[in-house]
Amino acid sequence: MYFPYLRGRQFELIALRELVEKDVLSSKITPIIEPVKLSSTLVKTIETYKENNKQLAIITNPKVGSFIIDAEEKKNQQLKESLSACLTENSNILFMNLLRPNSKPDKFIDKYSNNMGTICDDKDAISTYEEYFALADVKYNLIPDESGFRRKIRKNRVILADRFNKMPRNNDYIEVDDEPFSEDHLYYLEDGYIGFADYSVVGKEYNETGFAPYAVAIHIVYFDSDNSLRVRHFVSDSNDDISDPAGKFQEALSKLVVWNEEEQLDTAAMKEFEDLYRREAYPGLGTVKKLSIMHHLELIGRYLDKE
Repeated sequence: MYFPYLRGRQFELIALRELVEKDVLSSKITPIIEPVKLSSTLVKTIETYKENNKQLAIITNPKVGSFIIDAEEKKNQQLKESLSACLTENSNILFMNLLRPNSKPDKFIDKYSNNMGTICDDKDAISTYEEYFALADVKYNLIPDESGFRRKIRKNRVILADRFNKMPRNNDYIEVDDEPFSEDHLYYLEDGYIGFADYSVVGKEYNETGFAPYAVAIHIVYFDSDNSLRVRHFVSDSNDDISDPAGKFQEALSKLVVWNEEEQLDTAAMKEFEDLYRREAYPGLGTVKKLSIMHHLELIGRYLDKE
């Protein structure tokens, strides 16, 4: 089982929704959403998973973003009610608790005892797991692959790792245009886990605001001959300033299309990339990220479905 961990930004959510709408998301994939904003896109994504009988995991106590503040504002009352309605009596929703030192998640356990999971990436929070969750019916416990976590959290473990090598600038990927991504899908069972999780091609780092990049980069994962995952970075050439993002996108996209003539990757996202190339269209950088995520998840799903 694969658990891609994504923050609930607009294009991450749209990626998850479109994978279901296009019917290319494997049942062996349960996306995890850490909601960073209370939005109609979040509600619509959850509703889509519910309507299509797909499992989705929601973090109820996010660490980043403005979701908790948004939910307390009166102007968002209708959105809050819509969110509550689509989460209620939905057996396909897995509710996740981000374990924190000295926290008391009694209310979480009482409310979600039938379908809950934990995420523990802080050693000081292991005591919270031991006190509240060790004897509880926890479906999945996401932890780093470190002995300090493995020794204390032994049930239903899922390996959680950030496999994306995030560079300070997109232009930096020119120097490392192809690199290893992950082997977790090959060895997670052998290593004592029931699943694996990562942050896809976005990475764990979270920034509230974006910025206009000097270079456009497209990140595409693919299987090597030994079935390990690698990631290829396709970067624009005219990177002296922030002007002409559409032209930069076409420069990066043309490299991707030429490369894929040999690789022959045929995911829904790759077909959309190729259609954008033929039409010389620029969909915006958010859509570029969306398509890269969709490609990754569909590719992994195909692999898992063949196991």
